[in-house]
Amino acid sequence: MLVFQHNNLKATEWMAVRRELAAALQKVDDSDSFIAEGVKLQIIQSSIFSAALRVVAYWNPTRSQDRPPETSKASDPATQSSVAGIENTTPSPSDPSFTHSLSRAAYKAVAAKRNFHPLTPLLAGPVALLTFPTVSPLHLKTALSILSPRAPDFAAPTRRANPGYHDPTTQAGLQKLLLLGARVEGKVFDMEGTRWVGGIDGGMEGLRGQLVGMLQGFGASLTGALEGASKSLYFTVEGRRMMLEEEDTGGRSTGEEANASRVSKG
Repeated sequence: MLVFQHNNLKATEWMAVRRELAAALQKVDDSDSFIAEGVKLQIIQSSIFSAALRVVAYWNPTRSQDRPPETSKASDPATQSSVAGIENTTPSPSDPSFTHSLSRAAYKAVAAKRNFHPLTPLLAGPVALLTFPTVSPLHLKTALSILSPRAPDFAAPTRRANPGYHDPTTQAGLQKLLLLGARVEGKVFDMEGTRWVGGIDGGMEGLRGQLVGMLQGFGASLTGALEGASKSLYFTVEGRRMMLEEEDTGGRSTGEEANASRVSKG
């Protein structure tokens, strides 16, 4: 999910930007993936979206108070003798059995966390979101090349390759968009971090390859360190053993020489 600040784009400018973005993403899709169809560029209400984020992040319905629902007894006004009455089934907003995201219990649970979510600083002013159905560095790079180009890694398409991108209406809309940050796999990134994710070579396969190479390198270095420590310990013990043997041999030789000298004197 990319977060953009928009500055009063016209309807025609939004249409032009969405058109170029969809066309570029569809070129990236292969025969097995349909990520481009799920990519959406939408304007949001910052206050409502912030409240929804807090509920999603901090509200857990299973931890709500386990109390029976509030019920009241209603008697028949025509016959006051019916003191037992029946249960009042009229719903109450404070009923603890309501644990959905719009319940009063959810509101009270996240009311104290208004500024706790990491995305809160980015949701100020007019905001638009570009959402992806799944993480794809290649699609992210393509989207950044259209909405927030920066050479050389995220260069905009040339006029010959994509004349519609350089249309005045499209360019006017793009100039009113400012990349603020992103949220990828639950982590919040700034502009540079977002471009780092989009710049991963080979997409997810390349990321997996980098991870495998990193783990293999770590394993090799750990094996080398353990082998070096074991060899050092072996040489130390072996040197100490040879030293003790030499001292023992030298002591025996000195004792034999002393005995021989006593015999000769006697």
